[in-house]
Amino acid sequence: MNQMLQEAEVQESQAQESQVKESEARESRSPEAPERPPAPAHPRFAKPQRVAFVQSSWHRDVVEECRIAFLAEIAARHITNVDVFEVPGSFEIPLHAQILAKTRRYTAIVAAGLVVDGGIYRHEFVADTVIKALMDVQLRTEVPVFSAVLTPQQFHESAAHFEFFRKHFAIKGIEVAEACANTLLSLERLRGQVAAGIT
Repeated sequence: MNQMLQEAEVQESQAQESQVKESEARESRSPEAPERPPAPAHPRFAKPQRVAFVQSSWHRDVVEECRIAFLAEIAARHITNVDVFEVPGSFEIPLHAQILAKTRRYTAIVAAGLVVDGGIYRHEFVADTVIKALMDVQLRTEVPVFSAVLTPQQFHESAAHFEFFRKHFAIKGIEVAEACANTLLSLERLRGQVAAGIT
């Protein structure tokens, strides 16, 4: 009987020691970082790409969010040669885009600007003119031109609106980078097929 009691005490003591050791081991371990999903594998280009990013300085603190997001996303898509140009307003973007396209240094041009209702003129007219001019540039030069020139229906000079549009421009920066990279890949493929006489 005594022997059974002694064995039970020994087993209980060993179990307690084991629990203490496990607890100490858990405390000494650093907390594990949550697993991040793997970054998507974007296709690579056969030839190096160079992109011009033209942004208006009107409401720079909002528009620059587009540029920052664009640069991060386009780099993830294997385009690291990006030259940034700044113009006074969106109305000045198309001429710069045309001159840059004519240099043949760039495989794509991205425009970013914010056209707001100033109360003096119809801002839709300015936005329409800019978008049409950018389309004309790409059709004339065969250099793709992408627009993140936005025209909000209601924009007020308030902290809430500025914050909303900063976030919105960051989203648009990612979207325009995706459109730019995918179009350049598609054009690279198409031009290769044309050169090979496949199409």
